[in-house]
Amino acid sequence: MGMVGGGRGAFIGQVHRMAANLDGKIELVAGAFSSTPEKSKLSGQDFFIDPDRAYGTYEEMAKAEAAREDGVDFVSIVVQNHLHFAVAKCFLEAGINVICDKPLALDIDQAKELQKLVHDSGLIFALTHNYTGYPMVKEAKRMVADGELGRILKIVAEYPQGYAVGDVEGEGSGAISNWRADPKIAGASNCMGDIGTHAHNLVHYITGLEIDELAAELTAFIPGRELDDDGNCLIRYEGGVKGILYASQISNGDENNLNIRVYGTKASLEWHQEEPNDLIVKFANAPRQTYRRGNDYLGAAAQANSRTPFAHPEGFIEAFANVYLAAAAAISDKIDCKPAPEGGYDYPTVDDGVHGMAFIKACVDSSKNNAAWTKLDL
Repeated sequence: MGMVGGGRGAFIGQVHRMAANLDGKIELVAGAFSSTPEKSKLSGQDFFIDPDRAYGTYEEMAKAEAAREDGVDFVSIVVQNHLHFAVAKCFLEAGINVICDKPLALDIDQAKELQKLVHDSGLIFALTHNYTGYPMVKEAKRMVADGELGRILKIVAEYPQGYAVGDVEGEGSGAISNWRADPKIAGASNCMGDIGTHAHNLVHYITGLEIDELAAELTAFIPGRELDDDGNCLIRYEGGVKGILYASQISNGDENNLNIRVYGTKASLEWHQEEPNDLIVKFANAPRQTYRRGNDYLGAAAQANSRTPFAHPEGFIEAFANVYLAAAAAISDKIDCKPAPEGGYDYPTVDDGVHGMAFIKACVDSSKNNAAWTKLDL
């Protein structure tokens, strides 16, 4: 693989490299790691890259790698939000497969243009909504698909963080006084765009349900902020299913508490990202059950996405790696001209990215219109 962004000091770039490397099937061989050519070259040294393949710009990289007989099979894009579109388009037009960090683009128009480009080209495009990679999330998806919950009635998805609460009273460290607070770089939303989209994607992945319309209120509690640090949504899903989705960066005391509850007529399920190896299943007239990762009573997808036996916890990097592993399988099959397996490949696609951008736009539009019910622009 090649990488754009993620050079020295970049947290998310290191996460992507660890995840891609975990199973020994992907090797980092090229990159444009920084907007500064000198820093990109130094980062290339850090990652033991051939100096000739540590590029000064992503445009230079796309052109050079497309011309090489041994060019990269795909590029991993880990730059800031406003650059996702340009970088992805550049590599797609060069005929190179893409794995991109979320969100897909800066706005819905860019997202739809990328969607068309991917569909027209036939190239592989994966979006790293990494929470779909957890084995017990895959087990939750199987339970819903197999009807074990019955008819779905209500969904509650939450993603509270509290790291920025000190800034509300001016006592913090300016935790989000960076590019995520700048609409020219982050897009139309900070909190809902950054973490609310993970909650939205998790609901869609587990249940398969599409949003009919939503009513959202976004708030900037931190003085002087243009973009939200907290958001609340009422959601009407297709088929009459009701939902609540909330995301926050000022929920005092919470760390990274993404969680979901899906309520059906036969049973309900509950999963917490901070305790990812447990899936709780609840019943009206029976004791609740806790399903644990790594056991042979789980479905095929959960077992296939586990690496260690039960009682050996797996977490964030492993889930991220499962997205890379699924995308790598698709890219490998494409290179070898092999047909896709029955049911396709289990990674978030460009279509998921478009849905995420439509979700963000609907939240922003609804909030500006006094939380009016708003359809998604799909």
